[in-house]
This record gives sequence, C-alpha cells and structure tokens, in this order.
Amino acid sequence: MPNNHYHHLAFGDRALARQQSNGSFVAYGAETSRADDGPEPLDQRAVNLLTESFQFHLATVTPHGWPYVQYRSGPPGFIHHLGGNRIGFADHRGNAQYVSVGNIETSGRVAMFVADYPRRRRVKLFGHARVIDAADNPQLLDDLRRVGDLRISAHCERSIIIDVEALDWNCSRSMVPQYTQEYVSELTSGYVTAIDDLRDEVAELRRQLTRHEPSD
Repeated sequence: MPNNHYHHLAFGDRALARQQSNGSFVAYGAETSRADDGPEPLDQRAVNLLTESFQFHLATVTPHGWPYVQYRSGPPGFIHHLGGNRIGFADHRGNAQYVSVGNIETSGRVAMFVADYPRRRRVKLFGHARVIDAADNPQLLDDLRRVGDLRISAHCERSIIIDVEALDWNCSRSMVPQYTQEYVSELTSGYVTAIDDLRDEVAELRRQLTRHEPSD
C-alpha cells in the first residue's frame, strides 16, 4: 500500500470535492480516507533523481502567505543525500535579496519540483528546511560544495538542509523533453566518431585513387 502522507498534505477539502465531482477521487483522494502514514522514506529512485539533477525549483512561503518560487542550479550532484530523508545543498551568493533564505528562516516549509526532462521524469517534494550559515558549520558547507572530485567554485555563503516529508511522482504525460548540450553530445558521440572514421576512410580511398589514375 503506497504511503499517503503526500495526499494528506496536498489535498484540501475543496480539492477532494473537485475530485469527487470529476471522477478522480478513487485514484487520488481515496488515500486520505485512512490515517496519515506520516513522513515517506526517500527510496533509491528518488535519491538517484535528486543527486543526478543539475536544476530544480524551490518554493517557499512569504510571511504574508504568498508562494515564492526560485530556480536553483549547479553541477550534476550538487544536491546531496545526507542519509534518511535529509538532503542538502550549498547556497550560492545571488542578488542579495535573501527572499528564499528569509522565508525558510520564518516558516521552513518548502516544496521542490525536480525534473529529468530528457527522460520525462519528475518528482514533487514537501519538506522542512533550515539555513545553516558558513560560520556556524564550515565543514558542512565545505562538504556540500564538493561534487565527486570537484569543488563548486561559486561563492557559497550557507548550507540549506531539507528534511523531506512527502513526495509524489507526478504524471509525465505533459512534459516536453528538453536536452542539454552535454546530453546530446553523449547520445551522438558514437555517431560522430563513426562519421569521422568514414571521412578518414573516404579521404584515404581518394588518395589511393589519385595515385592509380593514369597520367595523360
């Protein structure tokens, strides 16, 4: 039986009523008919998507109750799995508005939208976030700046840690595939090599043909 914590957090009375009237309650809202299962463990599938991603959208809540969405990016692997339901990343210096940071320090409730566009996979997460300044835990920030053997060169001022509460693998039907230059290069590298080899072969055959052409 799937964990229903996401359903309890996401579906209010109005959403459930709409599902009832439009015939989708059995697929979604019916999960709220039983007791809340509580926080959903991060499985390996979710961990893989998170730690392979180079971008995501982070939603926080302003003190006035408005949602605030921010785009975050970094090298693949900049989102770290810290064990259990905890993830974290190094916060780069931005435009010095500190809206997301301030919202996290005020409320802590966040949502993340993480997508793998080429493979049309996406997951939505709810979580509780906290901000840890570099001065308070320099080792943590240094760890989060490391991606494999590399170190993020951008100036990082703090760590952001998120304890994931719930997640949902959203329908990918409407996702439009998008491809990075690196992904396209990876897919086509074999063809490029084959084309280069064929060009070399054609050039060699032309040289041989020239050598054997009869002279006037």
